[in-house]
Amino acid sequence: MSLGLQVIGLVLGVVSWCLQSSCTSSQAWRVRSQAESVSSSQWQFEGLWMSCAATSLGSIQCSRFKTVLGLPAHLQACRALMIMSLLLGLASIIVSILGLKCTKIGRTSEQVKDQISLAGGILFVLSGVLTLTAVSWYAARVIHDFYNPLHGVRFELGAGLYLGWAASCLAVLGGSMLCCSYRRRSPSLPAHQLLYYSMPSQGRSIYTAAPPSDSSSSKAYV
Repeated sequence: MSLGLQVIGLVLGVVSWCLQSSCTSSQAWRVRSQAESVSSSQWQFEGLWMSCAATSLGSIQCSRFKTVLGLPAHLQACRALMIMSLLLGLASIIVSILGLKCTKIGRTSEQVKDQISLAGGILFVLSGVLTLTAVSWYAARVIHDFYNPLHGVRFELGAGLYLGWAASCLAVLGGSMLCCSYRRRSPSLPAHQLLYYSMPSQGRSIYTAAPPSDSSSSKAYV
């Protein structure tokens, strides 16, 4: 059961990382509202890295943002959050693969592998939270500017934001499944501390400790 949760969680995490990559490189985080557009045959859309314009003839012209310090603060923050999310997602994939029960790494015990899998799940959840924060922040700014009468050009939510929301949900779900596959094991007692229960004929209960490794020592009775 735990192996199945680990495999499904890892698959969801890999899919979420692919969607995060597509979301980060997408140029359609916001699209110019058709109500504000003079011609319906032209579209304008922007992403984290560049702004593009397309026509009905199929021609697309894109221009990168030429400055970094001159960009809005929320755009710079979203860039940083998405990059951190991709790095955490890549690290979580590697850690989760190492923590699978079907992988063998030297003489690693099952308890250590469970802890590695738990760490991978936590990294997946953190990656999803960072992506969710970035796309939600950007979407809130787009909605705020849309209803602001003083704002010149109005934009609407683009497909890149929906990719980010889907990626964050899959990352959190996959990380949660990896965390649920972790089972805390009770520490095993040494052999000389184990007690055996016996019922003598006189009706008295006697607990006898296991004999130590030294054959010359006698049995202990309580």
